[in-house]
Amino acid sequence: MVLVEVMPKAELLDPQGKAVAGALHRLGSSAFDGVRVGKRFELHVVGPVTDAVLAEARQVAETLLANLVIEDVVSVREATDLEARA
Repeated sequence: MVLVEVMPKAELLDPQGKAVAGALHRLGSSAFDGVRVGKRFELHVVGPVTDAVLAEARQVAETLLANLVIEDVVSVREATDLEARA
């Protein structure tokens, strides 16, 4: 399995992150001073995860999974055994 993580560009407002941060504050949590909310995609792979598969996953992420005007693809990687079982 390949994991792709997409986040809003740092220079853009993240209203969903602000809402979560506000909720944490209202619940009494003071350990966190900010939240950014992104997306995680799990791509199930036929066969082994090779460098070519990861490159194809990055291309898919940049053309389909992320809106590159407002988001960055921050990670394309093979899932660990623990992540694959979750």
